Amino acid sequence: MLRSMYAGISGMKNSQTKLDVIGNNIANVNTSGYKKSNINFQDMLSQTTSAAQGPGNGRGGINASQVGLGSQEGAISNTHTPGSRQTTNNPLDFAIQGDGMFVVQEGDTNYYTRAGNFYLDAGGNIVNANGYYLQAEGGGNLTIPENAESFSVQPDGTVTYTDANENTEEVGRIALAKFSNPAGLEKVGGSLYAATNNAGLVGTGLEGPGANGTGEIISGALEMSNVDLSEEFTEMITAQRSFQANTRIITTSDEILQELVNLKR
Repeated sequence: MLRSMYAGISGMKNSQTKLDVIGNNIANVNTSGYKKSNINFQDMLSQTTSAAQGPGNGRGGINASQVGLGSQEGAISNTHTPGSRQTTNNPLDFAIQGDGMFVVQEGDTNYYTRAGNFYLDAGGNIVNANGYYLQAEGGGNLTIPENAESFSVQPDGTVTYTDANENTEEVGRIALAKFSNPAGLEKVGGSLYAATNNAGLVGTGLEGPGANGTGEIISGALEMSNVDLSEEFTEMITAQRSFQANTRIITTSDEILQELVNLKR
């Protein structure tokens, strides 16, 4: 009886964790470049009441008898499918058509993101909302000079500007990084990811668009979240029903234990 109660408790905890994941996805439905999370579960170790026996001595084999002890969290992974693209007409809003991630730098640390909403700081550097520098091909800062009258970004990531004399100069190319296992990246907040030993960075991570199978850059557009609300609401209902069913396991086991106590009376 205690096994069924603890199995129900494990199911309730897992349902709560699933609701946490779903709630975070829904909260970020309007977050640029956000990638939704999915949770998977596994069964826990089973208690063997009788071991399996092979055939012999004039009779056939016997399968093992096992009682499960509940469920546990298997993995929480990120789904890096592309989100829908929203046109903003802001020249410093970038979207990636295809694979790849922008590289931004804080000090000596590189972070990776699909959120392409960038700005110009007081020094003319292209930075994200946290002030991290957008990295150029081969490394370095992409800086728009003060004498620039206008600037533009080409699909191959080339950043150019036009001065007062209508001369066109090239600043550099925006770097894109690609990972063989993007689900292995670690979320660090601010729509940023940190590389891990299981992410599998391809190349140096500072090549221009098109290298290592990365896509093109579209200026004046942003990639939105890949969260599907209809899917999340369906998963929410499933998690809620799972939680309710596991509470029934606990209450039913408690009622049976109460009957056993009443036998004493």
